[in-house]
Amino acid sequence: MKFDEIKRRFKGEWVLIERIEVDDEFRIVEGKVLYHDPDKDKVYRKLLELRPKRYAIEYMGEPPEDLAMML
Repeated sequence: MKFDEIKRRFKGEWVLIERIEVDDEFRIVEGKVLYHDPDKDKVYRKLLELRPKRYAIEYMGEPPEDLAMML
């Protein structure tokens, strides 16, 4: 699924994406949605259950105010 479609379909949710394709700047272009939920903790629990090899977890919306990000 293209990343733009993922953003539209799962707005306001955390999304676990597998088999990601990235561009030259490592932005996600396409991938397979494995799981999605508004609750970030549920998505991380699903990650531990599924253990995909190549994955990303992204929030589809404005970052929550209480979110700290590492680059």
